[in-house]
Amino acid sequence: MSRGAEEGSAPGADPAPAAGRSGLAAALGPDFSVSQALGGPRGVVEVALPSVVFVVVISVVQDLRTAIWAALGTSALFVLVRLVGRSSPGQAVSGLLGVAVCALIASRTGEARDFFVWGLLVNVVYAAVYALSTVRTPAFSLRLGRGRRVRVPRGPWPVLGLALGLLTDERLAWKDDPRRLRVYVQVTWIWVALFVLRLLVQGPLYLADEVAALGTARVVMGFPLFGVAAYLTWLLVRRVPLATRPAEAPAHGPAEG
Repeated sequence: MSRGAEEGSAPGADPAPAAGRSGLAAALGPDFSVSQALGGPRGVVEVALPSVVFVVVISVVQDLRTAIWAALGTSALFVLVRLVGRSSPGQAVSGLLGVAVCALIASRTGEARDFFVWGLLVNVVYAAVYALSTVRTPAFSLRLGRGRRVRVPRGPWPVLGLALGLLTDERLAWKDDPRRLRVYVQVTWIWVALFVLRLLVQGPLYLADEVAALGTARVVMGFPLFGVAAYLTWLLVRRVPLATRPAEAPAHGPAEG
């Protein structure tokens, strides 16, 4: 999943307003903005357009090398525009690296559909990791050497709890808060559903070598589904008070609304 400015807030305090937040961090404010969560219109275009260009070029000229260079050139242009405009190039550079990986795989296999195989593999891994993180596991000890041991508390360890716990400065206090733990498990499964849905739709298109349909599905199921999942995460997380660490005062109650 993979988007988001990682901004934290003071211990035990309500998260900062959503302004300036993107990705999962946007699920922590009192208000939710789909545009902000997606990195704004410019961020959406920077990530989605290279795939659109690849599909259009491969459909028109039927040449893989040309389509690859067109997608790479589009992504590189976004980085250049940000550098010239002296704005943060982070998201554009991340997009360029992603396109470069897709281009490398497709150029090695010679198959246009393999331009999208990296995205499928990423969704497989995310779905598996997110789902496994919600499994209840017993406590156990790890031997670190020189007789030292570290005790790992019982699971689950939902990915959304680990990520949002850092952003809110709850750290791992939510492990001892049944309501907060439950909501983190719930929202983690929302993201599992997103990854699985993408695979159910895009997997058959990949196997059928439907490159145009696969590229379209990737764009349509990218930011729109991310926005829906982020919004549902915001709806659930905001209804449960932040967990507090032992030395801290009680957390504020749920946000109104």
